Amino acid sequence: MFSKKNIFTVLIFLLCSQRTFSQAEKQVIYTPEAFIQQIAQYHPIAKQADILVDKARAELLSAKGGFDPNVNVDASRKTFDGKNYYFYTNPELRIPTPIGIDIRTGLENNGGDFLNTDITRGRSSYLGLEIPLAKGLLMDRRRAVLQQAKIFQSQSEQERLAVLNDLLFDAYTDYWKWAGAYQLYGIYTKFLVIATDRLRLVRIAYTNGDRAMIDTVEAFTQVQNYQLQQSEALLKLNNSKFDLSNYLWLTDENPYQLPTQFVPDTVQFARTVIARPLDEIIEQSAMENPIIKSYEFQLNSLEVERKLKFQNLLPTVNLKANLLNRDYYALNGFNTAFLQNNYRWGFEFKIPVFLRESRGDYLKTKLIIKETDLELANRRWQIENKILSYYNENNLLKQQLQTTQGIYYNYYSLLRNEELKFNQGESSLFLINTRETKVLEVLQKQIDLRIMYFKSKFATEWAAGILRF
Repeated sequence: MFSKKNIFTVLIFLLCSQRTFSQAEKQVIYTPEAFIQQIAQYHPIAKQADILVDKARAELLSAKGGFDPNVNVDASRKTFDGKNYYFYTNPELRIPTPIGIDIRTGLENNGGDFLNTDITRGRSSYLGLEIPLAKGLLMDRRRAVLQQAKIFQSQSEQERLAVLNDLLFDAYTDYWKWAGAYQLYGIYTKFLVIATDRLRLVRIAYTNGDRAMIDTVEAFTQVQNYQLQQSEALLKLNNSKFDLSNYLWLTDENPYQLPTQFVPDTVQFARTVIARPLDEIIEQSAMENPIIKSYEFQLNSLEVERKLKFQNLLPTVNLKANLLNRDYYALNGFNTAFLQNNYRWGFEFKIPVFLRESRGDYLKTKLIIKETDLELANRRWQIENKILSYYNENNLLKQQLQTTQGIYYNYYSLLRNEELKFNQGESSLFLINTRETKVLEVLQKQIDLRIMYFKSKFATEWAAGILRF
């Protein structure tokens, strides 16, 4: 609900912001909601933010490729001086699994006069497993890359939100600067019209002998002063339009300038927004701030890296076991006797003597985690203090707006009273101009405060990381 003072403020701003257009009905109120919606749909930075997530999806797809089955074919033949030395035809299918075990199955067709004695002659088949018993049992590079890619996908969403959070804050700030410049130009235009009418009446009074010539000089000087201020306000308004045009894009990635008939929402500019409770903002920031969430995902990724580095401290112990069979049926005739007489197995063991490289990598990863933890704690504290700072600034500006409203009311009353006295011949044009200048200064101060008020409001949400489309 608006208070009486707020209603009075709205009426004053609406009165002072009327600009002279060729046809007023052609004005289009460009609301901040429509402005932000257009940014969400067409702005290149908003689209680039979406690409961050798409790149993370592509990275995840690439990581999943580490578990794609592989088909390998090893085929060779040697014939020399009329002799068939050997021929090998060995296709193999290797299937990685998410638990670190590789399944291997394949066919062999070998022959020749000088075939190696450890190679089975003729057709055979096998089905086997390759199992890490120490290093790589709980974590290996393939699983680490996949887990980190999933984490990165979630982290990229937070990076997207962080980019949009910055973009929205800049967009809102420039919108309210434009609204303020529009209001200021309207105020100077209104006061210029008043001063011009006053100059005309004073000149008529001077011609009739009711006013001294110095009054016409006083009135003309005020008109010139307002013309200069209006010109400066117009320059500021045009510059703010160019700043706002930086956010205006079409569907085909072509930018365009803000149309001349577009005007800001002066009603929203004149109102006071009810602020959310500070505790609620801080709590939401702790849960949703993309900077904090990004750090948390980074720590999750580092934890995966730590687990992988720990595996390097373990010895390499790989067990390989295959079931063998004649012809191309690996499990044909499967029974106890088959298991006892048709297999090939072995294991691999390897470990560096001092483990200095592995211990160094593991220690470095732990230090990076600690470093990131400290950085996260520092960023949390900085963010909370920023929220407090902008929130307090917003409340202070709200109080200043209420104070300037009272000052404006008093100066306006003095001006009206001075005009009544002037019409009765009890005052001077100098005093009227002085009172009018004070009214204008307060209105200009109100506009500056309102720009700062809206900026601090959105700065609070920006610091909390909760600005969203």
